[in-house]
Amino acid sequence: MSRLSDIPTAAVEHLESMSTLHPDLSDKYASLVNLYQRKLWHQLTMSTLDFVSDPSSTLRTTAEGTNSYLALFDKVILPIDKKLNQLTLARIASATAFSLLDSPPYKDGVAARAILENLLEKRDRLGPAAALFAESRLGLLGLTVLGRSGEALTTETSVKALSSTKESIAKNRSVLAELADTESEAAVVHSAYYETAMTYRKAVGPPEAYYREAIQYVAYTSLSDLSQEERYSLATDLSLAALTGEGVFNFGEVVTAPALKCLDGTDLYFLVELLTAGAHGDVLGFQRVADANAQAIQNQPSLVSRADAVKEKITLLALVNMVFERPSLERTLSFEDIADRVVVPLDQVEWVIMRALSLKLIKGTMDQVEQTVDVTWVMPRVLDSKQMSELATRFGEWAVKVSQTKDFMHESAGALLNQ
Repeated sequence: MSRLSDIPTAAVEHLESMSTLHPDLSDKYASLVNLYQRKLWHQLTMSTLDFVSDPSSTLRTTAEGTNSYLALFDKVILPIDKKLNQLTLARIASATAFSLLDSPPYKDGVAARAILENLLEKRDRLGPAAALFAESRLGLLGLTVLGRSGEALTTETSVKALSSTKESIAKNRSVLAELADTESEAAVVHSAYYETAMTYRKAVGPPEAYYREAIQYVAYTSLSDLSQEERYSLATDLSLAALTGEGVFNFGEVVTAPALKCLDGTDLYFLVELLTAGAHGDVLGFQRVADANAQAIQNQPSLVSRADAVKEKITLLALVNMVFERPSLERTLSFEDIADRVVVPLDQVEWVIMRALSLKLIKGTMDQVEQTVDVTWVMPRVLDSKQMSELATRFGEWAVKVSQTKDFMHESAGALLNQ
């Protein structure tokens, strides 16, 4: 009998033997056998993906003591890989590779890397989406192994691994952009790419670079796919990066992110309160939260080391919000009003305005003689529900004024025509 004719038999025998070895998973293995024998390849790949995506329930060992996902991948999936959706195949390969990191013989990552590297040798068949997904997960795998090793980032091995990951991220960014509107499963690929980029930036910094990658990761990733621990870590890192990252002023983008809800009721909820106060430009509210959580803040090195930069950021956001809260025709602000709103001495207001102008948070002209600034543009931002409500009220007031103007014009035109 030829090797090709043995493949279905070998695959079914493996699935049936695993069903016998692990009775609690017999229904799942029986379902895979049924799909395999009926050659329902799409259903088989999706069922296999679901199976390997839940290691806490389905990851076991074979009779030989090897990783059950690896055996499933080698004996069932690889022999029919040409028949399968290539992106789903790459996702199964990734889940298999990462499962090896928790198996004692494979913790060094060599076997795990081999799975994805071997898959990428078939790049032409994979297509751009599956290849980009596999490359991204390979990069994340390397970062995960490096992180777990505890090895300093300055060693030759670490520098080489980080450099390779950085090159891969940079190379694939343009590929990712091309997939945005052409791939129905682009979100999965985007999520994988940004997770790797985010993890890389968490390792090497700076915080603003981490923030840019993390906020994209959050946009493309369902929180239900993350463990509670992963959600908590993501919310914490994202909050700290927003507060300390240079040039990050769009706090509303973070405050409205569902990921932050996992900090509710925790010791780190003060981060949400700081971000909310910052998003509203509430300098006094920010200071109250900071004072009430002084000890907790001391336990966050990034907040301590960048305390002055964070204070400056909140001051600038107070000015931005002051402008936003004014009607568009009433945006000539006096230095005295600004000093009261942003809580700085009057002689520092000019510096605050110059700083906001230089960072392009606002546009306008300053009159140092009259001690005023005429603002013609303010930085667009993501608004929370309260700010949206305030904006809706202003739109309502504007609509009333437009209606009154229309009525006046109608009446005036009628009077002129009757003369």
